[in-house]
Amino acid sequence: MKITDTIGVLLKHKGPNTIPPLEPGQTVYEALEMMARFDVGALLVMENQHLVGILSERDYARKGVLRGHHSKETLVSELMTSPVLCVAPEQTVDDCMNLMTEHHFRHLPVLRGDTLAGVVSIGDLVKWVMSGQEHTIQALEGYITGAYPG
Repeated sequence: MKITDTIGVLLKHKGPNTIPPLEPGQTVYEALEMMARFDVGALLVMENQHLVGILSERDYARKGVLRGHHSKETLVSELMTSPVLCVAPEQTVDDCMNLMTEHHFRHLPVLRGDTLAGVVSIGDLVKWVMSGQEHTIQALEGYITGAYPG
């Protein structure tokens, strides 16, 4: 588990995404209910099997609440971020961390061609890197104590 691993490897380890996408015509209130139900900070917006946007808690707070929009009357399409910056499964964990840091967002869809392969959060990437560091530390401790094979 290294920062040079691909996002495709991370997605395989993470498992399938079981969170259903939103549709642009749903209300923001419905989106907020879904975020609460699945305990996530963002949802993908799909139309005809194509990614058309992403709606995050930040979108709601900055584009909705602060502008006086009511969640039960506002459509997802009015607040979602679109177009969405995406990555391919071949890109590295490091590439994605840099992209997310540079653009100040926490969720990144992964597309294989035009097909959604998954989504990674900054939390997923941090966990991945920390797991790799933990493994390295254990190996070094084993080496120091003489338990290292070889």
